[in-house]
Amino acid sequence: MGSITIPHVLTSPRDDAIQLHRAFKGFGCDVKAVINILAHRDATQRSYIRHEYNTMYSEGLDKRLASELTGDVEKAVLLWMHDPATRDATILRRALHGDVVNVKTATEVICSRTPSQLVQIKQLYHSISKTYLEHDIEYQCSGDIQKLLLKYLVTQRYEGPEIDRNMVEHDAKALYKAGEKRLGTDEMTFIKVFSERSRAHLAGVETAYKSMYGHSLQKVVKKETSGNFEFGLLTILRCADNPGIYFAKLLHKAMKGMGTNDSTLIRIVVSRAEIDMQYIKGEYQKKYGKSLKDAVRSETSGNYREFLLALLGH
Repeated sequence: MGSITIPHVLTSPRDDAIQLHRAFKGFGCDVKAVINILAHRDATQRSYIRHEYNTMYSEGLDKRLASELTGDVEKAVLLWMHDPATRDATILRRALHGDVVNVKTATEVICSRTPSQLVQIKQLYHSISKTYLEHDIEYQCSGDIQKLLLKYLVTQRYEGPEIDRNMVEHDAKALYKAGEKRLGTDEMTFIKVFSERSRAHLAGVETAYKSMYGHSLQKVVKKETSGNFEFGLLTILRCADNPGIYFAKLLHKAMKGMGTNDSTLIRIVVSRAEIDMQYIKGEYQKKYGKSLKDAVRSETSGNYREFLLALLGH
């Protein structure tokens, strides 16, 4: 369930394009007017606006936004202009082709998306990059995280709620034998179970593991693995259990302590605003005793703050 607020009475994409063009004219850009339009339009509506603007003014709207905006508000608005799948493909391309390769960001996106979302993301990644996502993962990653991501990308997992109790117990036992029962860790068993099983199944394995061995599977992952591999396994497990809590924790971490990790804050607020931000806000309030909007308000400023708050909705 998304969080953006779309007006009951909508102006046409053509009128929106005209208003945006007016906001760009003269000395300085009327950023508030830009926010007031774009932050309250869904992906389809933004696509229509872009098309109208390009047709009417013979220039790309995204290119004009890039020339009119600066800093974090520019990054957030330009990322928002994409539809969800294109946005994910764009984030992955930057993570794997930037000056500094960011394996953790790539892991977060891949391991938190559903199989059907990944199919779309892979197609769009190829059309943007002219390379296959799997090839770039193979080239830019190494070790166990490389194996996990490659397996996770190519496996078609079931997306329904049904589970096989016997199979759930079988996997819980297999993970126990591969982890805390032995000296050292059998990483391939963890990769197999975490990449091949559905979210409902993995949530069942987590419950079964705790009842059979007295502590959580997440605790075992933290003890038996490390680095990006640990982060990937935990992302898969936490999103199987409750994606809202997973993203609430990432947002809290991005805003905790001195300074804010704006790239994480932008990525999650923008990419979840049309998907499940209402759930994330609820989990954030429950876990941290304050609203996500209040946290964002205290950590950001200016037009950047106004844009993120608009995406977070009522």
